[in-house]
Amino acid sequence: MLLEHLKKKQQKLQSKNTDFYTSHGLHVYIKDAIVDDSIDIERVVAQVEEILPSSFLSEVEMILVGDFDEFRDRQISAAYKDGALYVSNVQADESDMVDDIVHEISHSLEEPYGYDLYYDGKLKNEFLHKREQLHQILWANNFKVPKAFFANIEYDEELDNYLLNKVGYDKLTQFCVGLFISAYAPTSLREYFATGFTDFFMEPSGHEYLKRISPVLYKKINDLYDRERLDNP
Repeated sequence: MLLEHLKKKQQKLQSKNTDFYTSHGLHVYIKDAIVDDSIDIERVVAQVEEILPSSFLSEVEMILVGDFDEFRDRQISAAYKDGALYVSNVQADESDMVDDIVHEISHSLEEPYGYDLYYDGKLKNEFLHKREQLHQILWANNFKVPKAFFANIEYDEELDNYLLNKVGYDKLTQFCVGLFISAYAPTSLREYFATGFTDFFMEPSGHEYLKRISPVLYKKINDLYDRERLDNP
């Protein structure tokens, strides 16, 4: 009975469309079947296209769904590189998958909108000020991480591993309340932007928290959104 059930499940997975284009011309390819077969990838991508202005999708040529070695090595579930957005086929639910895709789309926008985001140094200064506050919180809680770690705005694997393995995301989440939008936001300046961008679009009716704790970040994202709506009504 179990073998027959597994065969039927595999046939169902194989019968699903594994290669399609959306109405916006986005190419979606499923390399490996999504483990939770209740997740409908077409519905997921449709939600993404509904949430974001179409111009924000212009840098992404293709979404690839599958089991990628890099995900296991880095303990991540999505990545963006050179026009391709990679997302894991292991997802908690459709909302989790939408969140992953929106997050990586934010990284795709850093090249075309990088000047607007970073040129005046305001976002960097806000981020580093929060990093300094987090360092003080960690130090007060007996996590004696070197202050030099927090001065680098780029991704630092050593710092990432320290926060993940030494501090732990449960404790880090508590330390970040009222300071960062999530425990992943302190990782780098790019992730500070990406986590804020994701929150902005995944929580469209709840911007007050982001606006209160990260006013510069909120304004940068909101200005981009307003400009795109005016330019592409």
